[in-house]
Amino acid sequence: MVEDSLEIGQDTPTSDKNCNLDKSSTEEAQLSPIQNFFNGQSIFVTGGTGFVGKLLVEKLLRDCPGISFIYLLVRPKKGKDVHQRIEELFDDPLFSKLKEKHPKFRHQIVPVVGDCCEPGFGMSATDRERITREVSIVFHVAATVRFDENLKLAVPINVRSPKDALDLCKEISCLKSFVHVSTAYSYCPYNHIEERVYDSPIEGNKLINLVDCMDEEWIKEITPRLLGAWPNTYTFTKAVAESIIAREAGDLPVGIFRPGIVVSTYREPLEGWIDNLYGPTGVVAGAGTGLLRTIHCNGSMQVSVVPGDLTANALIACAWDVATRRKSANIQEGKNDQVPVYNYVSKDNPITYDQLKSLSEKYGFEFPTGKAIWYYSFRHNKHRIVHIFYVYLLHLLPALLFDTVMLCTGKQPRILKMYKKIHKFMDVLNYFTTRDWKFSNDNFKAVLNNLTQEDRDNFPCDITQVQWDQFFQSYVQGIRVYLIKDPLDTLPQARAKWQRLYWTHQTLKLILVYGFLRICWHIFRKSTLFGTFFNALECTFGGIYTSLSGDGSK
Repeated sequence: MVEDSLEIGQDTPTSDKNCNLDKSSTEEAQLSPIQNFFNGQSIFVTGGTGFVGKLLVEKLLRDCPGISFIYLLVRPKKGKDVHQRIEELFDDPLFSKLKEKHPKFRHQIVPVVGDCCEPGFGMSATDRERITREVSIVFHVAATVRFDENLKLAVPINVRSPKDALDLCKEISCLKSFVHVSTAYSYCPYNHIEERVYDSPIEGNKLINLVDCMDEEWIKEITPRLLGAWPNTYTFTKAVAESIIAREAGDLPVGIFRPGIVVSTYREPLEGWIDNLYGPTGVVAGAGTGLLRTIHCNGSMQVSVVPGDLTANALIACAWDVATRRKSANIQEGKNDQVPVYNYVSKDNPITYDQLKSLSEKYGFEFPTGKAIWYYSFRHNKHRIVHIFYVYLLHLLPALLFDTVMLCTGKQPRILKMYKKIHKFMDVLNYFTTRDWKFSNDNFKAVLNNLTQEDRDNFPCDITQVQWDQFFQSYVQGIRVYLIKDPLDTLPQARAKWQRLYWTHQTLKLILVYGFLRICWHIFRKSTLFGTFFNALECTFGGIYTSLSGDGSK
């Protein structure tokens, strides 16, 4: 790893000018305040290969042309070194617009060998020295977003790595801004989540030491006690990380950015681009393919979804605001020991789970996928007992029948195993689909108010400007194209298949209703009370019929 990082450094031009850059007044006049803030700066990004990280890197390279270098922390994975992973990263369609606008952007990317699971990011001393000398802006985006992740893995990534990022920032000679990306649901046990850091469920360093000292089985056993009021390890570790940042930031220019549930892009660089199945995306994809039929959800509750491109823009704007706040504090000769927190949520343009379902359904019918295994039939069930009934009726029973047929034909059964994963995913979501939260976002509103019109145009992040109907049209298409891997040119075949599935679905419903009524009728007739009554009627009308038949014959 050290050899790799040294080799990278040899190919990378160095710049010791980040603190005091001589820019011409003409160049500055052509840049917006945010672009001017990033002009000539080098940036360190963790989590740059993740969903939000990709959007952040792409936007910085595309619309902040004066950036010197972006140092990306990348770990070798599945037999691929960091160079191969970087090549794969930029092969994503997400970067197609960037390649057209700035075809030579690659020289601005400097991969750094490291791993957020390792202390100090597992970086070499050479890379660490280079970053502390060259970098002036840091984005810590890396995290494991699996809600049920084992604490043995969640703590190193979600708790220790933010602390490591902060320690790295303390060594940076000309730090202008450090933003730690958290989540709007980090303090989900509270009904009202303000833009401040609350009391931690456990002291951060104690948790790190505890996890380091104990084996995995012991940690699994004590996890429920550690979590307390927190529903999962993700929100728990995010809350602990925030407390570390707030307590140890000192006088550094630090901010905490809390986005809501980040979904696909709205407009740029591609409409509807997404690369993961987390949260509502998994529900929309599962329902659209006919796999998911029910979810435990109170449809009247609001869901704080935020488009991915607006989230990246908001993150960039907050980094600028952190530096602006610190500069203002220095001018006023006041000590600013409060870490600003930015809740980036959709409270000013609310949408409910029922609206989300309705819009997804609308465009799901318009853009069906040819990879659907059954017709769309999905419902929100407010009451858990009703949801469980539908799980058995519409998930487990058909899966059992299908797998039985597979076994009888000598094939490997797989549907029940698939539903086991789906139900685990649904159980994780239940906490969030049956509750409502009130969010404060005054800090972020202040950021918006301070943006010039040029920055509003370059870095749109005003959630009130989102037209949800338009968004869901691109969102559903994006799920189809980028996740299900079903291009739009297959729509005619998909619609034909959709019609076949529709009539098959309706036919099966008629058969099931008919069978149910037959069973009910059979039970009704055989019951003791009504059975005697029907037998008497049968005898009476049978006698009359025999008499009439006899008279007629004579």
